[in-house]
Amino acid sequence: MQSNEKHENWSSRWLFVMAAVGSSVGLANIWRFPYTTGENGGGAFVFIYIAAVFFLALPLVIGEFMLGRRGQDCPPEALKKVIKEANASPFWVIIGYMGIFTASLILSYYSMIGGETIYYAFANLFGNFSQINTEEAAAISSGFNGSWFTVLIAHTMFMGITVTISARGISGGLETAVKYMMPMLFIILIGMVVYAAFAGEFATAVAYLFTPDFSRITPSVVIEAFGQAFFSVSVGATTLMAYGSYLSKNDSITDSAAMVVTADTLVAILAGLAIFPIVFAFGLDAGGGPALVFETVPLAFGNMPGGIIFGTLFFVLLAFAAITSSISMLEVPVAWLASKDNWSRKKSAIVSGVIIWLIGFLSVLSLNELQNFHPLTMVGIEGTFFDLFDYLTSNIMLPVTGLLTALFVGWVVPKAISMEELKILREHHWFRGWMIMMRYGVTAVLFIVFYNLVF
Repeated sequence: MQSNEKHENWSSRWLFVMAAVGSSVGLANIWRFPYTTGENGGGAFVFIYIAAVFFLALPLVIGEFMLGRRGQDCPPEALKKVIKEANASPFWVIIGYMGIFTASLILSYYSMIGGETIYYAFANLFGNFSQINTEEAAAISSGFNGSWFTVLIAHTMFMGITVTISARGISGGLETAVKYMMPMLFIILIGMVVYAAFAGEFATAVAYLFTPDFSRITPSVVIEAFGQAFFSVSVGATTLMAYGSYLSKNDSITDSAAMVVTADTLVAILAGLAIFPIVFAFGLDAGGGPALVFETVPLAFGNMPGGIIFGTLFFVLLAFAAITSSISMLEVPVAWLASKDNWSRKKSAIVSGVIIWLIGFLSVLSLNELQNFHPLTMVGIEGTFFDLFDYLTSNIMLPVTGLLTALFVGWVVPKAISMEELKILREHHWFRGWMIMMRYGVTAVLFIVFYNLVF
């Protein structure tokens, strides 16, 4: 195991916050949030989503940061240290190993989608979407997915970028990437919103996002909003725990966590304001599902003034968001391998990347050569490898890992440890509120989300 002297720290709190925001801000915000909002009635869904982010996801973000910094190591080793200090059962280290498995499996298919964003950026730049119609937009998407070689190239390119950044370490890789990508992401996103305000139905989009129709709220909408909140903020995969291990003891965990979830929510809202005005301007379906970004949006940009420029920028934005999230997911297995004797950072990144790339090959083939192969049909479960990986991580692993983390922090970690890490001398009202949410609120909601998603 590496000594703490070799354990890197973020060079500044600002870079840590940008990295943590980059971990949270990903395709879940810019790709998944708009179509999930469209499928669940707009403003009512947004209202519940924002409440869930700040009252449920935020406490868990604080908990992950706290565990990571307390242990000053990769998630499994950090948990072992906290468990020993708390004189608790070694069972709880399972959170760290579940995080490694979850982050790696998500990245295996996330990389494929991330590669598609790069492909679409070039396709838009070369004018492939110019003046296309609905059928042609769908044909381009199906043509990409139907070629296993094309999808594999995109998957390989994206994993190569992710591994290259990770191999350079915290200061030389992760910090450098987020220092340039995150400001560019926000600049492009704001530019897209301004463009949408002039070129699309902006007033209609604002009303759609911020005028809640509470008659549309159903139990399924509430559960979907809760799930989107946790998935969006990136809790449950221990990526924030891994990043928290590099956090200086002098930095405020609560302030950092608040900035992360605020920025994450802002990006999701801005993504809606960038996409929906254009969707409404063309009379397209706001609830178009996953195809909203890869079929509906190219169709709109292909028939709008300045579409080549702004459409390309949009997919560059998606690519940046995907990369900043992917390096945080890769950090979980990389940090674990790098904690072993004779494992360099570079070796850990390459080995982790190759294993995840190989697993991702199954998802690549699920879109084409293996699209009719359902590996668990014999036990009554339908779905390709991609479907199974997505279901297992989103519906089981993330909620369960988040639930265990909330139980561990709320009921097992002594209050003295939490208070010391959070830099408080006595139990303030907010600390009591945080503990109540971890013990009861977060655990109850995650259990309900898990139960409804699975059963």
